Amino acid sequence: MTLAEVDAALTAPGSKFEIETIDIRGVPTRVWKNAPPSLALLAQAARTFGQRTFTVYRDERVSYEANYRATAVLAEKLRALGVGKGDRVALAMRNLPEWPMAFFAIVSLGAIVVPLNAWWTGSELEYGIADSGARVLICDAGRHARLTEHYGDLPELKDVIVTRWEEPLSGRFHRLEDIVGATGDWAALPDTPFPQAEIAPDDDATIFYTSGTTGNPKGALGTHRNITTNILSSGYTSARAFLRRGEMPPDPEPRVSLLVIPLFHVTACSAGLMAAIATGSSVVFMHKWDVVEAMQIIEREKVSFTGGVPTIAWQLLEHPDRAKYDLSSLDTISYGGAPSAPDLVRKIHEEFGALPGNGWGMTETMATVTQHGGEDYLNRPTSCGPPVPVAELKILSEDGVREMPAGKTGELWAKGPMVVKGYWNKPQASAETFVDGWVRTGDIARLDEEGFCYIVDRAKDIIIRGGENIFSSEVEDVLYAHPSVTDAALIGIPHRTLGEEPAAVVHLAPGSSASEAELQQWVRDHLAAFKVPVAIRFVDTILPRNANGKIMKRDLKALFAAEAA
Repeated sequence: MTLAEVDAALTAPGSKFEIETIDIRGVPTRVWKNAPPSLALLAQAARTFGQRTFTVYRDERVSYEANYRATAVLAEKLRALGVGKGDRVALAMRNLPEWPMAFFAIVSLGAIVVPLNAWWTGSELEYGIADSGARVLICDAGRHARLTEHYGDLPELKDVIVTRWEEPLSGRFHRLEDIVGATGDWAALPDTPFPQAEIAPDDDATIFYTSGTTGNPKGALGTHRNITTNILSSGYTSARAFLRRGEMPPDPEPRVSLLVIPLFHVTACSAGLMAAIATGSSVVFMHKWDVVEAMQIIEREKVSFTGGVPTIAWQLLEHPDRAKYDLSSLDTISYGGAPSAPDLVRKIHEEFGALPGNGWGMTETMATVTQHGGEDYLNRPTSCGPPVPVAELKILSEDGVREMPAGKTGELWAKGPMVVKGYWNKPQASAETFVDGWVRTGDIARLDEEGFCYIVDRAKDIIIRGGENIFSSEVEDVLYAHPSVTDAALIGIPHRTLGEEPAAVVHLAPGSSASEAELQQWVRDHLAAFKVPVAIRFVDTILPRNANGKIMKRDLKALFAAEAA
């Protein structure tokens, strides 16, 4: 079936994926008719999964019923602290069972949850709390310790609730365990009435901070509809894959997911966690990514789904001890947040027998706009897939005036019910980025005749060498295809006459070897000479990434100080 035929079949009137057009902030927008109208209703519906395991962390297991009870009790405590509709509550912690519980307690009051980057320093966390105007903070012990010397500069922060903190707290500081107990106690909590708040689909729900590489991060103000859209988008793309191969889509079943990317990122929270909750699936957390521990968890918990960013898939594939573990339960390895090499797509299918998946989105789109999986992805490994039916894409010229035809590159613009309202308290930045329901993504892309999207590069990642444009992802894909390379990044280093030249940073697979000259020749054999890195540096670990999984290329510049000089 063609994509158009699949769309028509799956979105027909009366179907699960029926589409209607409504007005969102003055813009006619296609939406999923059957998406949950609010996160509060999603939390209540999830209770029907009862004793089925919801979250797993080390030896802690929390059922859906236990999570529901703790959510209701914490919501009542927040209400007693004065939290109401529109108030901001910051959430700063690692991936712990307390994270989704607190998230739903906040949004079920009609308040706005502000997930803060757990990797941030104390001053960065202080910025997020102050910028959002949060009146309450819920955090773990690590973030609390990091913020200790900053609390005095946050007079608007009225209360702080800390989990996994061993010592007594007083004043505006409270232990979460004194409110709901430890995770093992949640099942015995009283059946507290769930908070009743008037919440519309387009009411404010979240402020996720962007991972901007310049200046302070901006808070993207999201709605309940933004997030619940992802539930139907994920289900739709799964059903589409079955129809595309000529099979009837089965009813969704509970799965076990190993979630290793941070919940303070929209990919994990909006695309990963919400789809899991809607299907009664189990979500396994790790304290910190470790490939051996991940393989142990996959074997023990019979994990069927994992991923996040391409590096995770590469490490599972390349680890010399992989054969020691039973990873046969894996049927899907999916990722986003960073481009993936075509060779990775093939290897996932060949080595694991699993179907690869990827997609494209950004903080400003609350994750999913396009999704790609199954045979479509195997056949188009450099694409991030077509947009889901409620989304629209267009490619515009650099000046934002002319729409480019199929096959031509330009800036990617996206529209749909997943696009956030704008940036919190930043009207000028909002006006520049959000235009009549569309978001200017800053990504350079093209669309083919069927509507499949190909991200060529971030506009700022283009290296211009003597007037010739070098798309870094193109060179990185070639480097990834080398059998010894497991991580790679191309950056521009200054050149007196050419302006910039390309240089690469590479991490080799365990037990492999390759020289600078060998990799340069490898690129030369596949691409034009001007795209060959003039220098290659080898590092012993995977490359540094931000919370979204994107390589922090600015941190790699120092490796080429001599060339730049």
